[in-house]
Amino acid sequence: MRILHIANVRWFNATVWYAMELARLQQAAGHQVRVAVLPGTLAEAAGKKRGLSLVRLDHNTRTPWGTARLARAIGELTSRFCPQVVNCHRGEHFWMWAALRRLRRDFALIRTRGDQRPPKNDPINRWLHLQADAVISTNSATTRRFLAMGLPRERIFCILGGVDTETFFPNPEARKRVRAELGFTEDHLVLGLLGRLDTVKGQREIIEALRILHHRGHRHLRLLLLGFSSALAEATVQDWIRAAGLDAAVTITGRVEPVAEYLNAVDLAVVPSLWSEAIARAALEWMACGVPTLASTVGVLPDLFAPEALVPPGDVAAWAQRIEKAMDADFRLRLRDLQDQRLPELTSETFLAATMEVYARALTRVERPR
Repeated sequence: MRILHIANVRWFNATVWYAMELARLQQAAGHQVRVAVLPGTLAEAAGKKRGLSLVRLDHNTRTPWGTARLARAIGELTSRFCPQVVNCHRGEHFWMWAALRRLRRDFALIRTRGDQRPPKNDPINRWLHLQADAVISTNSATTRRFLAMGLPRERIFCILGGVDTETFFPNPEARKRVRAELGFTEDHLVLGLLGRLDTVKGQREIIEALRILHHRGHRHLRLLLLGFSSALAEATVQDWIRAAGLDAAVTITGRVEPVAEYLNAVDLAVVPSLWSEAIARAALEWMACGVPTLASTVGVLPDLFAPEALVPPGDVAAWAQRIEKAMDADFRLRLRDLQDQRLPELTSETFLAATMEVYARALTRVERPR
């Protein structure tokens, strides 16, 4: 199958990861795949690193002449590559693809929504989504919003993404090695938070929850922040740690490779995001490594974890209480067992299979009159 992904994001965020991981899997399965990216961006660099065939298109142009150039480039690309499926992972200039779909009728148009912002429920946006042969959401909350817009249920599909279990898996040897490297002993119970340093990721709330637990006497708790400066500078987070009196209890790693080995060093993962998480790459990686995980109730996280693993976002007292409960080894084992039951539906293989099934259904609409 000839597949074109539109992934016009400047940085390498979850939306781009979803598109490029899918493209990588499809390419490995023998499909002809192209990924349209914005020129000179982190997303383009990530695509090159993954060995994907990239097309440089300025989908984010806002000028009349830029729009004209984009329309010409899209026409040339579709004539040259002749995609059977076009999957738009962002909404900028989606109207061009909708118009082209109506004119040409020789490809299936997919709109994948992995954005934290809810889709606008207005006549224009509804009409645009009705031009798609299938709409994929990356979490059930977005699926419900599409249904509330009045989109046909038979054209809406929820695909949560998938994790590469050949890269992320339980690794006792890595656990022992990395814990020794970081100065953790088996007497420590190590919490782990994976994500760039950013307010949305909830690092401050977990630091405050850890401060509460240390004051309750749980001095064996440690926190491993697997992240690097982003919207927040590392120095800012270090100031929070120092103010909480946790200098000896919190470690910030910066960028580390391979990430999976560091995930395995953790006893309990936390995903305390305050919002966003329409696609939760980190949560899937914790699950695949067999690390019991607590998560906030935002985005896709309630689709992944059982109710007893969920905590209201930003509620420091609730986080402290749930982490304290998870100090019990039996409770952590229960969390892990529940995750293990869920994981087979969240692998790369199931991600690819579910998406290709949607494509196949969408292609049945190509020759039908609208």
